[in-house]
Amino acid sequence: MHQFAVWAPLAKSVSVKADGVLRGMSAAPGGWWHFSCAEAAHGTRYSFVLDDGDAAYPDPRSLWQPDGVHAASCVYDHMRFTWTDDDWQAPPLSSAILYELHVGTFTAEGTLDAAIGRLDHLRATGVTHVELMPVAAFDGNHGWGYDGVALFAAHEPYGGPDALKRFVDACHARGLAVLLDVVYNHFGPSGNYSTKFAPYLTQSHVTPWGGAVNLEGAGSDEVRRFYCDNALSWLRDYHLDGLRLDAVHAFVDRSATHFLEQLSAEVEVLAAQLGRHLVLIAESDLNDPRIVTPRAAGGYGMDAQWSDDFHHALFSLLTGESQGYYKDFGRLEQLAKALTSNFVLDGTYSPYRDRLHGRPATHLCSHRFLGYIQNHDQVGNRAQGDRLYPMVSMEKAMVGAALVLTAPFVPMILMGEEFAASTPFQYFADHQDQQLARAVSEGRRKEFAAFGWRQDEVPDPENEETFLRCKLNWTEMEKPPHAEMLQWYTQLIHLRRTTPDLNNGQPQHCKVQFDEQGQYLEMRRGSIRAIFNFSRKKQLLPAGNSAELLLASVDSVRRTGSLLVIPPDAVAILRER
Repeated sequence: MHQFAVWAPLAKSVSVKADGVLRGMSAAPGGWWHFSCAEAAHGTRYSFVLDDGDAAYPDPRSLWQPDGVHAASCVYDHMRFTWTDDDWQAPPLSSAILYELHVGTFTAEGTLDAAIGRLDHLRATGVTHVELMPVAAFDGNHGWGYDGVALFAAHEPYGGPDALKRFVDACHARGLAVLLDVVYNHFGPSGNYSTKFAPYLTQSHVTPWGGAVNLEGAGSDEVRRFYCDNALSWLRDYHLDGLRLDAVHAFVDRSATHFLEQLSAEVEVLAAQLGRHLVLIAESDLNDPRIVTPRAAGGYGMDAQWSDDFHHALFSLLTGESQGYYKDFGRLEQLAKALTSNFVLDGTYSPYRDRLHGRPATHLCSHRFLGYIQNHDQVGNRAQGDRLYPMVSMEKAMVGAALVLTAPFVPMILMGEEFAASTPFQYFADHQDQQLARAVSEGRRKEFAAFGWRQDEVPDPENEETFLRCKLNWTEMEKPPHAEMLQWYTQLIHLRRTTPDLNNGQPQHCKVQFDEQGQYLEMRRGSIRAIFNFSRKKQLLPAGNSAELLLASVDSVRRTGSLLVIPPDAVAILRER
């Protein structure tokens, strides 16, 4: 016996087509339709027919799309899977080392089951949390996942729902928490049939991807219920430990209770019910501290958010880039402010935006922010998807890694970053609609033509070769200079996880001094001193008579009497005794 249900207030009649048999559904209050089918069970294919039409559409809440997002949905029974993680409890986010992972390019096979074979490497490196890029079903075989359309179904080419459960269970067995990136600000352009059923989108507001999700208009109660139920399903049914919410600045919600508040409250109830730590991490470019302020204090209740200000400040110093949003950065002063004040733009003027931007967040614990020098956006949205190395020297990349892993923020690294992977991470897609595929390819070329890139220099996202060249080459780990970078990351992560002062995110715990002309910065976190030389010449700085040199990015860091000699593009980390 299976209960079919669908919200379709726009329809005058709804039928369910299960294993080829069409049956009328009964209307219920609120625009819902129901039908109980004794013959349907796990594996039954089904779809919905609206107003006695000829087309049959997949379920907007489908749990399984084994034949792709345009095909019939499939009944999936969550109770069939046997979990082994009954005693699992995720480490606190404040102690996390996050690892962002794209399933399709993490291994040659590009599946969740294949990814399990690399989990021991992550554990040995010191990673505590795996953050999966979106796995909700999308059109085509491969893609970034941000154009998902069947939001309750795990992408079949990755292995489908059972494979996701096996992956999470395997992570938990190794002490690794799992977070999932979810996209609640838009649907993908191909395979979204939700608007045939109900007002999931509104044309009252426009986003970069088209109509905005209907969070405040007529029918929005059920739309909000759809997204909250989606979040709860990932956390409850797949045993995930948290979610990363994509681009929450694209939400348009002027309700008295913001959608993020509602979601935060419901996840808190689920955490209490399950007895597990669950976290919500937002991506936002608003520089609004309310995002990560508790609900009781008038905020939205997210546990943390990505810190682009820190990334931009550090990246612009390492690379010298100043175009686009890097126009607001490029000086040590801004990096110092990011380290001590969380936001650089906190009510100050942004030349890039030509207006004031942000609000102060100095009162917030730095553990409310994730710090990184690479992520899928900052690498993949470059024309050629080039990583920090070899864009800059290995020495500069090591300086960047040291800052991320000694800064007060919760550190996150992009897959392959730990061994300076030479493979790029480019934007790729596999749209089956050829007209849409051509539009995506042409749009990508036009976007970067404005920055002076020739068309032949911009990889075609719809060409399978673009996807294949992004797959990690794991044999690099054993060869120089990749082996040396892996050792550096492992040492930095070990130092962070074993040093109390590097795990204190309280305001004012991080002290920074810098010399803009000399191009060096010193960060003090309790007993820890980290000195970063961004200049092209060596620095002679006071070492302190009782300071112990813990780590140095190059062997030529040395003491000369009471001075510390730090070569160009190098870092020294010391402990005051």
